[in-house]
Amino acid sequence: MNNLNFQVLIPIVIYFIAMYFIGIYAAKLLNKVKRSKTSDGSEYMDEFMTGGRDTGGFVLAMTLVATYLSAGSFIGGPGTAYTHGLAWVFLAMAQMPTGYYTLAVLGKKFAIVSRKINANSITDFLRIRYESEAVVIISSLSIIFFLIAAMSAQWIGAARLLQGSTGIDYTIALAFFGITVVVHTAIGGYRGVVLNDTMQGIVMTISTLTLFVMILIKGGGIPNIIQNMKAINPGMITPFGVQDGFMTKPWVTSFWILVGFAVIGLPSVSQRAMSYKDSKSLNAGIKYGTVVSLLILIGMHLIGAFGSTLVFGIESGDLVVPTLAVTLFPSVLAGIILSGPLAAVMSTVDSQLLVVVGAIVNDLIVNYIKPDLSKDPHKVSRWTIGWAVIIGTIIFVVAMEPPELMVWLNLFATAGQLSTFLWPTILGLYWKKANKEGAISSMVVGIGSYIVYNYYLPRPLGLHAIVPSLVLSLITFIVVSKVTRPPSKQTIQTFWGI
Repeated sequence: MNNLNFQVLIPIVIYFIAMYFIGIYAAKLLNKVKRSKTSDGSEYMDEFMTGGRDTGGFVLAMTLVATYLSAGSFIGGPGTAYTHGLAWVFLAMAQMPTGYYTLAVLGKKFAIVSRKINANSITDFLRIRYESEAVVIISSLSIIFFLIAAMSAQWIGAARLLQGSTGIDYTIALAFFGITVVVHTAIGGYRGVVLNDTMQGIVMTISTLTLFVMILIKGGGIPNIIQNMKAINPGMITPFGVQDGFMTKPWVTSFWILVGFAVIGLPSVSQRAMSYKDSKSLNAGIKYGTVVSLLILIGMHLIGAFGSTLVFGIESGDLVVPTLAVTLFPSVLAGIILSGPLAAVMSTVDSQLLVVVGAIVNDLIVNYIKPDLSKDPHKVSRWTIGWAVIIGTIIFVVAMEPPELMVWLNLFATAGQLSTFLWPTILGLYWKKANKEGAISSMVVGIGSYIVYNYYLPRPLGLHAIVPSLVLSLITFIVVSKVTRPPSKQTIQTFWGI
């Protein structure tokens, strides 16, 4: 606290205050539903979880990009690129088509089905598609466990950014960030989250471009920067990184499954496909989302790699971006630039917190513990706010002992969610014979095999652990569905109309 940099801190504080105002505005819309004499708890949850399903194209793109491109892309990713060089930049670009894959694969069909069955969350969809309490419980527990791990990684990234740029103590920075996220998510719901995401997506893009241009100027242009990276370590400019055996071809290729194609299985990402307004919004979301993802991903990871020639001796890779901002810009401008990475973290965490609260209140409590809660929007409101505070407190405690690089914790949580949701979601939409026995067995095998591979055989056949986990869970799903009873005629009628 003795080296507190108020000039950097003030713009960040102003930015956080803006988050509160957006949350308050969204809360007014939620309160209209709550005060309506004709509304019940289910209508409140529909507004809280999907914002009334009227998201436009630009907002859809911004919230999708902002939700997925998180602390891993703005803090942990550049930090790893600072260490491993251009190899990690190449690896990170696998995330670029995220918005396209999500909206193209799920897109129109997911939105139509979710409206038809009145699903507010991915677990709602799975519950009605598979008619199984076990599917709901496994899904909800997986969301709670893995998203708490994921949010812990994000909070760690934000706290380190604040610590490294402003001089605030890590614990105070963690509390400062956490309280802001919990308050604006709890009171504003989905609409508050997407409005924040829209502003945050714009801030993220501007910050990325500004910081990237300054690094090019200070570094003397790309050719000079590349030569300086080579002088530091020749491995910095190769596709295989500075550490022998780390960036192998099989591992790099399979990593695309984790951060590229399979992200359509992330609950906080797939939920965006439920909320758009019409086909025009969907098409616009795909175009805007792909372009913005490209700019942010290549920009931020090149910032980390190129930054290795401008700042030296950084003790943690997660401090690279704040150190570069404070070093290259005047203090006040650095604070504005750093709002970009903070926006990236906040936009992901608020979406994840929304999904976790939905899993607890909408999927578990309303379905199995207090069914009468669905009749009273006021009680539902109190429960959602209460659980948002409880989850925020748990994450704060977990994040008090951070790992050296939060990117690995984030990737663990991402893979855990994909192991659970990818095949039940895709096959549930497109394969009529997918049944509850197949979904349950796929989830159990997916989660179990990923945990086993992650801890005991992290690179089977040189691949990332997510690949054999997804292969095993897919095979299990198909085989079990084939040898057990098909879905009911009512399910087929509901989802396919035949």
